[in-house]
Amino acid sequence: MDQNSERIELLTQILAQNPTDAFARYGLAMAHLSDGHTDSALTEFTTLIQLNADYVPAYQMSAQTLVKLGRVEEALDRLHHGIAAANRTGNQHALAEMEALREDLA
Repeated sequence: MDQNSERIELLTQILAQNPTDAFARYGLAMAHLSDGHTDSALTEFTTLIQLNADYVPAYQMSAQTLVKLGRVEEALDRLHHGIAAANRTGNQHALAEMEALREDLA
């Protein structure tokens, strides 16, 4: 088993114990992305956002993933909600990056 597969297994076990662990769910989504499993990653990002609407990196990474897949309308929707979350939480860095991505797509 490679290192990423072990990481996915460990994070899956953590989430079985604590499904609302935002850090573990984000890590699982990123591990799926690094394996090239974009659908699994997007599923985890969406679940994370549903469980923790203020977890700004999930919006940002899922929007970037959707752009890479050519799913621009979905990416714009995710950016819209992510920008709102960044404003709510005062995450200026992510806010600036998501606004720039939205402008690139417009």
